[in-house]
Amino acid sequence: MGPLHTYNATVTWTGAGPSGTRTYTSYSRDHDVEFSGKPTLAGSSDVAFRGDPARYNPEELLVGAVSQCHMLWFLHLAAADGVVVTGYVDNAVGTMRIEAAGAGQFTQVVLHPVVTLGSAARADGRDITDADVLALHRKAHEHCFIARSVSFPVRHDPAPVRVEGEPVPVTT
Repeated sequence: MGPLHTYNATVTWTGAGPSGTRTYTSYSRDHDVEFSGKPTLAGSSDVAFRGDPARYNPEELLVGAVSQCHMLWFLHLAAADGVVVTGYVDNAVGTMRIEAAGAGQFTQVVLHPVVTLGSAARADGRDITDADVLALHRKAHEHCFIARSVSFPVRHDPAPVRVEGEPVPVTT
């Protein structure tokens, strides 16, 4: 077994107001999420649960964490394989189901990465195919700490690979 890593977060509720949780509507869901040495994240619940839309909610942070983790592994594996990535954008979508009693869970997260390459060849001159990039996505998924830790499926629906200076591929 490898080394253990510990991550610390301090979550402080800031929304008690004058009456605290006297009723479901008497308090704000606002809170601060702090990590040592980093800017504070202003948190709340989702708007559907009386949250502040200007603040981050845990559900969107979870989707973001899955996407970030996949991207970071993809970039690492691309660099190791001589694939020069110059751009990466993912419009990740998480789906959550709420049950009648109010409990709920995520049913899936789908990543939609758009990868831009510096050229259609690796640093050593070998061509890069869409299949090569898909293989990097599969391998990134196998390594992503977050995707490996969640109980819902994380799927990938990557856009066709783009190459810097070439026309954007047209999909039908």
